[in-house]
Amino acid sequence: MKKLLLAYLVSCCSVSVVADTHSQRSVELAKQSLIIDTHIDVPYRLTEHWEDVSRATQQGDFDAPRALEGGLNLPFMSIYIPASKEAEGGAALLANQLIDQVEALVGRAPQTFTMVSSPDQAEQLLNDGKIGLALGIENGSALEYDLGNVEHFYQRGVRYITLTHSKSNQICDSSYDENRPWGGLSPFGEKVVLEMNRLGVMVDISHVSDEAFYDVLELSRAPLIATHSSARHFTPGWERNMSDEMIRALAAKDGVIQISMGSTFLTQDARQWSIEFAESKQKLQEKFGPFDAADEAGHERRYRVMHPYPYATVNDVLDHIDWVVGLVGVDHVGIGTDFDGVGNTLPVGFKDVSDYPAIIEGLFERGYSESDIVKILSGNTLRVWRATERVARQMTATN
Repeated sequence: MKKLLLAYLVSCCSVSVVADTHSQRSVELAKQSLIIDTHIDVPYRLTEHWEDVSRATQQGDFDAPRALEGGLNLPFMSIYIPASKEAEGGAALLANQLIDQVEALVGRAPQTFTMVSSPDQAEQLLNDGKIGLALGIENGSALEYDLGNVEHFYQRGVRYITLTHSKSNQICDSSYDENRPWGGLSPFGEKVVLEMNRLGVMVDISHVSDEAFYDVLELSRAPLIATHSSARHFTPGWERNMSDEMIRALAAKDGVIQISMGSTFLTQDARQWSIEFAESKQKLQEKFGPFDAADEAGHERRYRVMHPYPYATVNDVLDHIDWVVGLVGVDHVGIGTDFDGVGNTLPVGFKDVSDYPAIIEGLFERGYSESDIVKILSGNTLRVWRATERVARQMTATN
């Protein structure tokens, strides 16, 4: 009996040591490795409630102290253009203003932040100890039917463009929109994709319709990225996430899907909650008229009390990574959290930019090697970025 008890205690201690080792090892790897998050919505967040994100903030998912704690080296700042700008106008103006805002962050805190526009600069961050800020435009409406704006925004540092958002636009159809005038990619959109290839701007197919994805995949000379998407396998029928067939096709051309962390992207329970919440809001609006921001916030608070939100967990994030790896291998998955863009829907255990070690720890526990984890954290995204630059050089040389 004493031997059995001793063996049990040794076993428990061993498990504890392994867990502690993983935790310590995960924190160390986060600090030693380049972490690229391809989609963080800080700029638009600050237009609604300005805070100095070079210091600890009261709101939001991102600030410098938390980023440094979590090991985040390179967030792509989303230059988000609401779909309404397509009809209203002013999309290019807003994009320029948001880029100005990111540059101002660096200007106010150059000891903390630096602008990054190339993979070489990204890798230098490990030596500099600064947080790099890269730029990606979310919604090609910012181009305003002017192909010259692709080069304009490239010169301003933009290194990817998400072709559309929640409504079909001048470039292509949206996965969210029942109105699909192009049946995929528009004639102007074809020119945009090739111009992005020529300049070295990565093509982001998050938000696009399935038809648009396949059109872009066939046309683009560079690999594609899905900067904040997840696997449709876990949210059946939701076109915003990528199907297994699409993930295979993306990988076949050396692309990467960066997993989004909103619970709605991760589990069917959270997706169903969102559908039912939207239906409840629509019914009230039909009865009482349109909601303003305060009405909407109040309704959501009341609804969450009556219908608790089914948060995903870190394990759900890991399930998506595992699924992609099982389909196409570890070279085609990355991280694109959508921090500051998915509201109060982030998974339990992964609530802000201090929490990247939780993902690393989970990957270690699931048997991933350190080299494979580094690929997920940044290596795969860097590979596509370099490939995009290489295509641009080749296209320039042949013209």
